[in-house]
Amino acid sequence: MNITLEEAALGLDKDIEVPHKKTCPNCQGSKAEPGTDSRTCPECGGSGQVRQVSNTPLGQFATVRPCRTCRGEGQIIDTPCKECHGKGIVKNKSIIHIKIPPGVEDGSRLRVPGEGDVGTRGGPPGDLYVMIGVKQHQLFHREGSDLTYNMPISFVQASLGDTVEAPTLTGAVDLKIPAGTQTGTSFRIRGEGMPHLRWNGKGNLYVKVKIVTPKKLSPKQKELLTEFAEISGQEIYAEDKGFFEKVKEVINH
Repeated sequence: MNITLEEAALGLDKDIEVPHKKTCPNCQGSKAEPGTDSRTCPECGGSGQVRQVSNTPLGQFATVRPCRTCRGEGQIIDTPCKECHGKGIVKNKSIIHIKIPPGVEDGSRLRVPGEGDVGTRGGPPGDLYVMIGVKQHQLFHREGSDLTYNMPISFVQASLGDTVEAPTLTGAVDLKIPAGTQTGTSFRIRGEGMPHLRWNGKGNLYVKVKIVTPKKLSPKQKELLTEFAEISGQEIYAEDKGFFEKVKEVINH
């Protein structure tokens, strides 16, 4: 069953159609047409097994095999059920209500007790296992209970700082971008990730900014950037100036 990331975050109640084997409603699993009776197999006496004894020079050896006359059932049905053709079970589709908990992860397996195929020889039914697949989201990347979002910002926003709207699974929130932010900087927004599956609380949302360089500039923009470059000269704005000094030393050496 494939669900969206939003559905995985909120949880989901859903009715699903499942094909499986159930006890025949016509004969109630007896395999005989209602109103008719089965009779004891004369070959095995109702045990479903036949015992054979062989004489050999080393003595007698006994072997036990399923009865071929009744196929190990012990009973012979002269009038098989018309609904299941004497099998006692039928294939049908059932509507089953399942509850997917908030925070479910991709590849999770949800167990629904007693909704599998009917048991053999009157045994209890098995269980139904629903494999959950969480679709990839267009904005968010999930790692456990945490989400990551890559946000593009302009050179001006990174240089001067700004307050932007960051998307979450429940709506947008304000995020303050401080002046001098470098590309690749990650900001944590607490509690805006996915719910924890095994305990209360939520993970975090990490907003990773990426400075986008414009491909086309107007004449006025070019003029202002040229003026900025002339004022800045050869100055490089980076936190680790020692790295560039080392590069210069290698080049000049």
